[in-house]
Amino acid sequence: MLRRPVESAQYCAYDYQALLRRHRIVPSHSRPGNCWDNAAMESFFRSLKAERVYLRYACHHEAKTDLFDYIRFYNHRRHHSTLGYLSPMEFERRYASSNS
Repeated sequence: MLRRPVESAQYCAYDYQALLRRHRIVPSHSRPGNCWDNAAMESFFRSLKAERVYLRYACHHEAKTDLFDYIRFYNHRRHHSTLGYLSPMEFERRYASSNS
């Protein structure tokens, strides 16, 4: 699990760090003042919200299933303009084969 704090001061507390380690939670870090560190995830969440946020679900399980289906779709089938209109998986496959 990845944990992004509301307040960055949380990272300074030893007890907070110990709690994260105990539960195998990795704190999210980026370099101060560098907006590009998290650009890929910000783009993903923008797409997720735009394409899924207004849907209504009958139950928690239905919402969870739809979210996982969306992530699979996003990574395996959805074309991304920044990747030359390839899916992330196809882009990585081509990149790996061209660099091996």
